[in-house]
Amino acid sequence: MDSLVFLIPLLPLCAALILGLGVLFDWLSGEEKEGLTAGIALWTVTMSSLLSLTLYGADVLGMNRGRFNLGTWLQSDSFEVSINFLTQGFGLRLSALFGIILAVVVRFSVNYMHREVGFHRFFFVLTLFSAAMQWLVLSGNAVGTFIGWEIAGLCSYLLIAYAYDRPVAAANATRVFVTNRLGDAAFVIAIGLSYAFAESVDWTKLNVLAAQLSTGEATGIAFCFALAAFVKSAQLPFTPWLLRALEGPTPSSAVFYGSVMVHAGVFLVCLLEPLFEMSPFAMGTLVVVGLATAIYSYLLGLTQTDVKTSLIAATSAQLGLMFFECGLGFWHLAGWHLCAHVVVRAYQLLAAPSLMHNVQGNPIKPIEPALAKNYWAYTASLQRFWLDSLTDSLLVRPIGRLSHDLRYFDDSIIDRILGSPEPAIRAISSLAQYQEQKIGARLNEDSDQFAQGSGLAGKLAEWTAALIHGLESRFMLRGYGKNAADLGRRIGRFGNRFEAFILRPRYLVLFVFITLLVAF
Repeated sequence: MDSLVFLIPLLPLCAALILGLGVLFDWLSGEEKEGLTAGIALWTVTMSSLLSLTLYGADVLGMNRGRFNLGTWLQSDSFEVSINFLTQGFGLRLSALFGIILAVVVRFSVNYMHREVGFHRFFFVLTLFSAAMQWLVLSGNAVGTFIGWEIAGLCSYLLIAYAYDRPVAAANATRVFVTNRLGDAAFVIAIGLSYAFAESVDWTKLNVLAAQLSTGEATGIAFCFALAAFVKSAQLPFTPWLLRALEGPTPSSAVFYGSVMVHAGVFLVCLLEPLFEMSPFAMGTLVVVGLATAIYSYLLGLTQTDVKTSLIAATSAQLGLMFFECGLGFWHLAGWHLCAHVVVRAYQLLAAPSLMHNVQGNPIKPIEPALAKNYWAYTASLQRFWLDSLTDSLLVRPIGRLSHDLRYFDDSIIDRILGSPEPAIRAISSLAQYQEQKIGARLNEDSDQFAQGSGLAGKLAEWTAALIHGLESRFMLRGYGKNAADLGRRIGRFGNRFEAFILRPRYLVLFVFITLLVAF
């Protein structure tokens, strides 16, 4: 029965390839092909769901061996990455649950997305996401999980920007994509530390070897995995990206941010239970971040005026409680909490378009009087506690200005030397001519040929000689002391301006990034 595990992500992946090629070559387009696209997506995702349920039933009956290995994908010295899957444990249970949710969402989307311009593109991304999530929860090693992790993040970006002609959707998709890359970087570092300290990236081996790691080694690995989980599951200070992700269609909001993908971070932490228990610092971090996120999201949800945003705020609060439970050591409670929340939140988000009709006439439950009279808390909740503004001030704007400066440097200097040789030759030769004129030289009528040149390499020696001659004449023949003093003053003024320039926030951010890269 273990060999069935490979087919669970393979079936929706094949559907994604077929639909992707159909969209790319315009084989699938228009309303008349909607039935074919919907049939391919629905049958493959449903079959994948049935296979995961079958494999889970075999595990309950004790028929699975626990692992299935297809072979070695990458090997270098002692570093080895296998294509293997786990057929027992929490990942398999989530595979069965996610399979059911994905099949329900695909069926719901057939009618919901009818006659939409991007109908075929939507189902291509949805089937690709189904394959990615199944691969993520079933993979037996960190590299395989990371591949599913990345593809799921890409699908999230594509569906947030589903209406890519809308500036708000495109901007929010880009912001969410960049934010999630921070978690991906932490995941990659954690993989590297796992191999450096435990000499393995296999989940089972890593959990077994956790007891042999020192507290510092276990803390380093666990903290990096926890940071990746915090970003993926929208924990503080990364929570605002979850509210930006609601630009996509309702089915994608349900499956990505209400039920399936957003729980990947909690799954990762639960998967590494033995490793986290070896690190009190990592466990404490789970408690603090989870509790802070739960409180933040609760206060945020009190002032939301639309259904989807309110549900997403509640989702973030529940995810914070799951991390809080993991940090306290209630691993089974967190697992059950995750499974129950997946079902409830998927239903609520799928029913969101009709919710206002169904609850018409129901009174709104008032909040506590102490909170109702607190105007500062009300304002802070409306502004989402200014997390977006703070992120813009500390990171986005300095990096944007740094990018502008780097682009100016590239366009004004690098391109002139490498990409536009003739303007560069004219500029350098003009400098040499200026120096010769300063010392009284008289250029003949053919001097323009020097500016044109036949190639940078052919004229390099000639330009260098002219430049050196000019400098020698200026500083040696016309008075060393005066020119040297003037040069010193100019260098001093330039140094002061350069120091003020590099102390701008954008360059401080760059230096911090460089320092972190060197440290790791």
